Amino acid sequence: MPMPMRTMLLRHLSPAPALPNPRRSSASSPQRRPARARPPPLHSARATALRARRTPMAAGETGASVSVSAAEAEAEATQAFMPDARAYWVTSDLIAWNVSEQEAASVYLYASRTAAMGLSPSNGGIQGYDSKVELQPESAGLPETVTQKFPFISSYRAFRVPSSVDVASLVKCQLVVASFGADGKHVDVTGLQLPGVLDDIFAYTGPLGAVFREDSVSLHLWAPTAQDVSVCFFDGPAGPVLETVQLKESNGVWSVTGPREWENRYYLYEVDVYHPTKAQVLKCLAGDPYARGLSANGARTWLVDINNETLKPASWDELADEKPKLDSFSDITIYELHIRDFSAHDGTVDSDSRGGFRAFAYQASAGMQHLRKLSDAGLTHVHLLPSFHFAGVDDIKSNWKFVDECKLATFPPGSDMQQAAVVAIQEEDPYNWGYNPVLWGVPKGSYASDPDGPSRIIEYRQMVQALNRIGLRVVMDVVYNHLDSSGPCGISSVLDKIVPGYYVRRDTNGQIENSAAMNNTASEHFMVDRLIVDDLLNWAVNYKIDGFRFDLMGHIMKHTMVSKLISLIS
Repeated sequence: MPMPMRTMLLRHLSPAPALPNPRRSSASSPQRRPARARPPPLHSARATALRARRTPMAAGETGASVSVSAAEAEAEATQAFMPDARAYWVTSDLIAWNVSEQEAASVYLYASRTAAMGLSPSNGGIQGYDSKVELQPESAGLPETVTQKFPFISSYRAFRVPSSVDVASLVKCQLVVASFGADGKHVDVTGLQLPGVLDDIFAYTGPLGAVFREDSVSLHLWAPTAQDVSVCFFDGPAGPVLETVQLKESNGVWSVTGPREWENRYYLYEVDVYHPTKAQVLKCLAGDPYARGLSANGARTWLVDINNETLKPASWDELADEKPKLDSFSDITIYELHIRDFSAHDGTVDSDSRGGFRAFAYQASAGMQHLRKLSDAGLTHVHLLPSFHFAGVDDIKSNWKFVDECKLATFPPGSDMQQAAVVAIQEEDPYNWGYNPVLWGVPKGSYASDPDGPSRIIEYRQMVQALNRIGLRVVMDVVYNHLDSSGPCGISSVLDKIVPGYYVRRDTNGQIENSAAMNNTASEHFMVDRLIVDDLLNWAVNYKIDGFRFDLMGHIMKHTMVSKLISLIS
């Protein structure tokens, strides 16, 4: 494997920055991750002066001043240029920024395709840009369509982008806006948040993910800020790269069509994109947001036709007509169930199937007999805790660690030793509630007999079928309000690698919101809303899920999504 590809694979597979995972919480929602500390914004002449005075120390020195050459100072200023993002590009021709007329007698938009911009130590101005455009104040302010979508910026000043600007090209660049006083001196600089303009010119309703035809397979990825996209095909779930194929862009969507023989290959997208968290143009390896199959731990996307007959249990297509009868919503009674807990210690289930989807196929097991009795007594629905692909549990069972229960029994009652033994292996055991989403559209691999290939799809369907056959409908716990990870690195970051800063909700300084535990998703953005609705449709149609339980729906536009889902299904 060429060294650059090996480096990218290692970066893709490396763990995300250490943050506490939600585990064993006493509440039904995950524990909140603490917000990441961030450096002070580098957006003023004062900050530039402070940075220019920062000097390296010789070994053993405690504070001696060392002279720095002008060239070194220029290089440091460029390298350290990571401004916040307090301005919003809201439509193709409008940028909103909370600055007064006194602070901004003139405002300019700067762009760098190679992310080479920085602040000049000499005058605090912008350097290293490819283009510079003057923005004119818009006396009418922001239109109602913008303030309805982004009410928190309704008081911001509006600046008009000249019609001559190639917006589609600029959104692929490192971007900042800078203000200057009446005396022409630089006052402030900040980065831009792009979801508004991306929705304005790149909202898309066509095919995404893999599309299978009789003699071809096509891949479609929405990535309007990407400078280049390729797909890397691999030799199996863990083998080397077989080939890399270039995708072509049309209005923000990258696509390629290949032979039907691509089916069942494993792949990752290689996305060249400016990432604001690093202030660099990076090559990011990411799975497909519309994945329907995965390898272990989501390391690669499996190119699978979810409608292939080989993935359906016997009589699967007839299941919709065999659903348990439900006369009225008022008749619903629900039993919450954790898939692993249901059978992890059930001796009436084969040891290889305990704790997973297959356990539900054992109709004579203790667990299924118990559910059957509940069904006979009037139970109508089983609510499954998260069963999509989430972080926190290794899909490879041989990596799991377990507490020695015999040793636990020898500890004195009431001691702290039992808890210490559990805590010692809690990051490597197979237990997690699952409220740390990575990819929503694929069943969790740790619940399958084999996390690679078709097992997770077939066995999930068998689970739904088995529950329906004892008179129980299935409720799926969906968690669309946050993501396990963001940023350009780590296997559990997917969406933020492809369109950085779009799928996550950011505050008015450009930092990711964490009120929904971590990495809040921005369902107010068109393509986030679409992804969620498409995913709900996937589970309702391809897995025959009867109803969904939304986690922390205050962060999701529930009425919009439910109405869309109903219209699509009907």
